[in-house]
Amino acid sequence: MNKEKIIKAEAIRLGFSLIGITSLDPSPHASVYQDWIKQGKHASMSYLASPRGLQSRLDPHMVFSPARSIIMLAAAYPAPLNSERRSLRPGIAAYAVGRDYHLDLPEKLRQLAHFIQSNIDPHLQYVVYTDTGPVLERDLAQRAGLGWIGKNTCLIHPKMGSYFFIAEIFVSTHLEPDPAFAGDLCGNCRRCVDACPTGCISEDRTLDSASCISYLTIENRADMPLELRQKMGGWVFGCDICQQVCPWNEKAGEKPRSTPLFNVLPAINDLNASDILGLSPQEFNLAFKNTPIQRAKRSGLLRNAVVATGNLRSKDALPQLIDLLLHEQEALVRAHAAWAIGQFHSSDAIHALKTASRTEIDPAVLTEIEEALKQF
Repeated sequence: MNKEKIIKAEAIRLGFSLIGITSLDPSPHASVYQDWIKQGKHASMSYLASPRGLQSRLDPHMVFSPARSIIMLAAAYPAPLNSERRSLRPGIAAYAVGRDYHLDLPEKLRQLAHFIQSNIDPHLQYVVYTDTGPVLERDLAQRAGLGWIGKNTCLIHPKMGSYFFIAEIFVSTHLEPDPAFAGDLCGNCRRCVDACPTGCISEDRTLDSASCISYLTIENRADMPLELRQKMGGWVFGCDICQQVCPWNEKAGEKPRSTPLFNVLPAINDLNASDILGLSPQEFNLAFKNTPIQRAKRSGLLRNAVVATGNLRSKDALPQLIDLLLHEQEALVRAHAAWAIGQFHSSDAIHALKTASRTEIDPAVLTEIEEALKQF
């Protein structure tokens, strides 16, 4: 058995679902990425456009100078709840209902690197990443034969679909690269493009981050754009729509749902709106410690939850929204609570907004209150 097969067998034993090897050649899609940055479609994620980061993403040699090969890996996570169950709960992207993959995957990557040191190259130098470095992961994964980049911008494997994390090890030993995944299996299908509520997916297989629900609910620290709020539906952290409608995920069936590298946390999987709306800062930290949801911060998660509650118009949640409007310390949350209350069109909603208008001092919140009252 050659060294590439030995490494691949060990990766599968460690729990990875896919593995491939590629070179450090510059990205063939450099111009697409550069145009995406020039058009400002990275929104507030300025780190993507930093000169050093941009160079490294387009030329992997810049990432880790001793590297001679890149080992690309994928770790499956369970597909999301079906649409019927999701409609009854806040929408949380499937990847986020378990422990933060940034905590567990790097350790597995290091275990694989140590295996290579012990069995193949005792002088191995390496560096590991999983969505943590200046790397065009999907581009490299396609080149390593792990799948193709679909119209929804996700990496898709013909037998596993797209519900998996991508990770990589830059290694100083030379490994024979695998052939790149050939072909585009999306064909004429455009379900993902048509299904996106905010229309953020472009025809050139890029997306406009500023209108992507995942960006808006995770990376965005500011107000939710007014024109997009009703399009957010019930999503409070991330979004799976463009993957849920993909035929390749339907064909994958149950295959990606079980993996030793991902465990669903029932406390997150079973959350309802009232659980989120009532979280104190201490309760937020305790509930979401070591999970991806921590990234949104409490103010961001509550902002998302009040927008989702306004869209779902659950009358049981109205008292919580009113309490947030009148007593929440974060102005960002109060502002969105005012908008959400305005969606209920009830006497209690009107009374709460008028009460808040007499005591509120933040200009942004007052503006939201005034706009909400105009709807009655």
